[in-house]
Amino acid sequence: MTDSSSSTAGGASLPESPFVDRLGARLVSAADGASEVVLSLLPEHMNTWDVAHGGVTMTLADVALAMAARSLAGDGVGVVTVEMKVNFMQPGRGELRATARVLHRSTTMAYCEGEIRDSEGHFVGKALGTFKYMRRLAVGRDVTRQRLRSDPSAKPGPSDG
Repeated sequence: MTDSSSSTAGGASLPESPFVDRLGARLVSAADGASEVVLSLLPEHMNTWDVAHGGVTMTLADVALAMAARSLAGDGVGVVTVEMKVNFMQPGRGELRATARVLHRSTTMAYCEGEIRDSEGHFVGKALGTFKYMRRLAVGRDVTRQRLRSDPSAKPGPSDG
């Protein structure tokens, strides 16, 4: 993730993510450990039964949980998913809306819960996830610049690529 983001109505924005941008998810809100993300389902989001593909539903949940966790982080800090579980209750149709909140936060981790509902208000899924706070990683051309170190003898840490 980088500090670059796409603006949405109300001033909320998602971090730059080509995959999430391509999916079409929109951030409604993210503040004080809670978030809401929506996705209008398109034909390419469907499975063979013409309902939301489970991977689409899980991705939306992941984005919502991560945004809830990020809403408690300072500038320059992002989150990475450590583990996540989704229980699928019923197929999603129309527009999917994921809401999430942080249940517990430490200095390095956040444990979050969320749910996904469709445009009729049907309960599509329940998600739980753990997220690690990390310095936001560069994307694209910024990766090379970020990897430059002022001390030539510096060695990468365990989470450096």
